[in-house]
Amino acid sequence: MLNEIVAFLGRRGEFFYISVFMLVIFFVFLISWLIEPRRLINGIFFTIFLVSLLSWTTVMIHKSTSHGLQRAYDLLFLVALFGITALLIFAWIFLFWNAYFVWKYESHTLPNLLTLIIGFIALIFSILVLVGPGRYLPHWLSALLASIPAIALYLGLVLYNFLINLLLYQIYPRHYKQDYLIVLGAGLLNGDQVSKLLAARINRAIQFSNRQYQKGRKRPIIIMSGGQGPDEKIPEAVAMARFAQHRGISPSEILIEDQSKNTYQNMLFSKRVATKDFGSDKFKAAFFSNNYHIFRAALLAKEVGLKANGVGAFTRFYYLPNAIIREFAGAFVMHKRRHFVIMGVIILFFILQAILAAAGIVKFNVV
Repeated sequence: MLNEIVAFLGRRGEFFYISVFMLVIFFVFLISWLIEPRRLINGIFFTIFLVSLLSWTTVMIHKSTSHGLQRAYDLLFLVALFGITALLIFAWIFLFWNAYFVWKYESHTLPNLLTLIIGFIALIFSILVLVGPGRYLPHWLSALLASIPAIALYLGLVLYNFLINLLLYQIYPRHYKQDYLIVLGAGLLNGDQVSKLLAARINRAIQFSNRQYQKGRKRPIIIMSGGQGPDEKIPEAVAMARFAQHRGISPSEILIEDQSKNTYQNMLFSKRVATKDFGSDKFKAAFFSNNYHIFRAALLAKEVGLKANGVGAFTRFYYLPNAIIREFAGAFVMHKRRHFVIMGVIILFFILQAILAAAGIVKFNVV
């Protein structure tokens, strides 16, 4: 039977090779993701798989004898392409819409205004793309200006890869065999009260603990991780422990880590607390934060050598775009040297184009 399938595919040339490539890249992605979901390259593998799957589907349909199916597929492809293009050009509309809700329901801090700021940038960029001012400029200046959309394209691809990894991380299999559950802290209300956002993290950890216990395994120790901010009356970890105790968690099942000031320190100091309590670093752990935050937190856990994956708590939809942009910025900074080198190469390429254009060797226009 297997030989017949191979022979069938072999008679169809490129269909056979695309099929083999698609299966190989899928298993490469799956193995890489299951072994270590905290790799940014997983998003690249998954994207290559999606492209190969699209190619496979296209070849399969166009080799069929149904002309109606082919026309319907081509029409669907064109509609999808037009929709994506329109979405990119008019993304500023969504950003402004989201900024309105964030402004209405959240505090008016700079981090909460990111979608508004980026919305204005996207609007200006869309106008420039539609107007095409490069045609009125000298060739050398057009070449220099072309570096701006090129860098924007690179940043867009980096953002896309981050989003793919963030989505994949949400569905990573959970293992209910943990020794410790690390809950990452967040700002307190009125200096000593757990916010709804922070409560969601704690409740998610309690839910996980109960589920593990129901499976007949021991209850994990919950590590509350968060120091005291300048506008807070008590450490975040203390307020979190009190909240968990009110939810029925015994004080003997809680450890406090109250020195951390950021996510990196959450991971580093919580690892030390768990290692000291367990007697070695061979423990099993999971950490808890909001769903938009867990992938970047996982990157930081990997950075400090903490073998732990994250479980995300629910976040209101309107809050996600703003929060995800902040997370992307944080992940970008983590690998800033690599990104700046690549962007530097892009800029140097267009500077060279500008020099050649100024010398009259090449003509360059931004349309």
